[in-house]
Amino acid sequence: MSDLRTITIDGTDIDVDPALTLIQACEQAGIEIPRFCYHERLSIAGNCRMCLVEVVGGPPKPAASCAMQVRDLRPGKDGEPPQVRTNSPMVKKAREGVMEFLLINHPLDCPICDQGGECDLQDQAMAYGVDFSRYREPKRAAVDLDLGPLVETHMTRCISCTRCVRFTTEVAGISQMGQTGRGEDSEITSYLGETLDSELQGNIIDLCPVGALVSKPYAFTARPWELTKTESVDVMDALGSSIRVDTKGREVMRFLPRNHDGVNEEWISDKTRFVWDGLRKQRLDRPYIRENGKLRPAGWGEALALTAEKIKGASKLAGLVGDLAPVEAAFAFKQLVEGQGGVVECRTDGAALPAGNRSAYVGTARIDEIDDAEMILLIGTNPRLEAPVLNARIRKAWLKGAKVARVGESEDLTYDVIELGTDPAALQKLAGMDHSDKQDVPGVMIIGQGALTGTDGAAVLSLAMKVAEAGNSKLLVLHTAAGRVGAMDIGAVTEGGLNAALDEADVVYNLGADEIAVPDGPFVIYQGSHGDRGAHRADVILPGAAYTEENGLFVNTEGRPQLAFRASFAPGEAKENWAILRALSGEMGDVLPFDSIAQLRQALVAEVPHFKKIDEVPENAWAVPEGGDLSEGSFRSAVTDFYLTNPIARASSLMAELSAAAKARRHPLMAAE
Repeated sequence: MSDLRTITIDGTDIDVDPALTLIQACEQAGIEIPRFCYHERLSIAGNCRMCLVEVVGGPPKPAASCAMQVRDLRPGKDGEPPQVRTNSPMVKKAREGVMEFLLINHPLDCPICDQGGECDLQDQAMAYGVDFSRYREPKRAAVDLDLGPLVETHMTRCISCTRCVRFTTEVAGISQMGQTGRGEDSEITSYLGETLDSELQGNIIDLCPVGALVSKPYAFTARPWELTKTESVDVMDALGSSIRVDTKGREVMRFLPRNHDGVNEEWISDKTRFVWDGLRKQRLDRPYIRENGKLRPAGWGEALALTAEKIKGASKLAGLVGDLAPVEAAFAFKQLVEGQGGVVECRTDGAALPAGNRSAYVGTARIDEIDDAEMILLIGTNPRLEAPVLNARIRKAWLKGAKVARVGESEDLTYDVIELGTDPAALQKLAGMDHSDKQDVPGVMIIGQGALTGTDGAAVLSLAMKVAEAGNSKLLVLHTAAGRVGAMDIGAVTEGGLNAALDEADVVYNLGADEIAVPDGPFVIYQGSHGDRGAHRADVILPGAAYTEENGLFVNTEGRPQLAFRASFAPGEAKENWAILRALSGEMGDVLPFDSIAQLRQALVAEVPHFKKIDEVPENAWAVPEGGDLSEGSFRSAVTDFYLTNPIARASSLMAELSAAAKARRHPLMAAE
């Protein structure tokens, strides 16, 4: 406790870390300080002056609490603790003056502003401002920017807090935004009129304390007080970002991030934020049966009867678990298929993930351990496309001094990377080096699915784990599918992988696996939410719920079980996935032993105990699997098109537009074109 310092805030003594700023010290004391430019995850700008406080015995003017540290305070003349006042007449007058200045040029368009109802400027004007203005001059106007299809700008409302500039520069790692001009002519702009080229740009909508930056797809569709808010988790990648789902009636209107220091801090990717229009389109809302080569609508009774008949008559039944399947559905699916003598497989991308060895298919690192890592090694992964929020975390570690090295194809990750090679031979060379000097250096190795899906995936994983062991480094297996780790935990795997599961199968039950092409021949039952690749190949379609339409458990890439809660209801006759499987088991005369999701979860926890530790990362016992022979050929990222990785994203017209724009940026037209 000796390194703490006592200060007096509004007459109350409090012990705080001298490195804290006054605004942080006041927050620890439970005192709210208004602010516009200050944000705890961005650098300090100190330019809005709303957070002014009075430092007793200091300068005879208020001080910006975001830019002054506790260690800068001087004790009283008799040695008493330094005093800070947040509610004195000086502070009140200063805040009223700052608010008056901020509102000189601010337009009076609250009734049509999308930020209305959740606007920091509105709230703080009510709390700290005055109800009149002494200024009668015309308001200044500014030209709106074109930042792309995601962020709509109303720059006349901008108060130059520079949060958007700091976020894009520091966190997203792009340099398209900045501030130009001086005095009244200063304005936030994009250099040379460029649109933003980042997978994280939507976060500046949340950061903007006024209505200068709002969501373009969401604009003028709903008011915050009309929305029902549900806490959930994201399934667009395997990171499991904490999100809030806002619904109006039956429709999802938007996704917003929730703060979770251990996973996504308070950022989400653009795919996570804007994919909601894909939940409305190409939905499967009733069962279908294929007759004479064409699908026709059917009732649930007819579809389940035909499904049960085909499953019971199968000589070999194969079950495929898709990328977005919650653990409960995968568990019920496994019991149903294996109860009929079938086999189940979740590694639909062909990744060589060993069943039962959690240290090999999850790893031993937590996501937040990247923050303090000094050495980060990327193997066969492009985190910018596979998990943009994780990539921002790696960039944060790089800004603190961490060295990042890569074995894999060269891509711009927004930070400097030491290139070690692109193929397994480079990893072999790394394994042959002496790593004794790295024993005490905190390190994290991140291995992607691009390194594990080749014919030598098992050998690459084994070799990578040996390198991690030699350097005393933590290992993180970066998955691309939200449902993969949970399905691995329940043992939804077949000896020999996907090919062995499909070999000689005459009936394939496909639980939302849209990323593979089922070969011609078998009778295919498809259960899923969207009319995507899986439904096109199906002989029977059973419409299921999407991730916002049922309660479900998902395990993220670090092995953390998280709950996704139902925010709306599935369209038409679509049902929750576990309920479809339970009804089908009754039709087959081999009833699954649960009648509710609560009973299903009890059975699940009895078999896999760590599922009851919600939001905790279990420790995994280290065990290096057997390897094999390495092959030639470079590692390729498992994700080539960030915006079109799953059926929900492929149903979204906005994701299609973003994908086309990203492709055009990568392959610019030549003059002759």
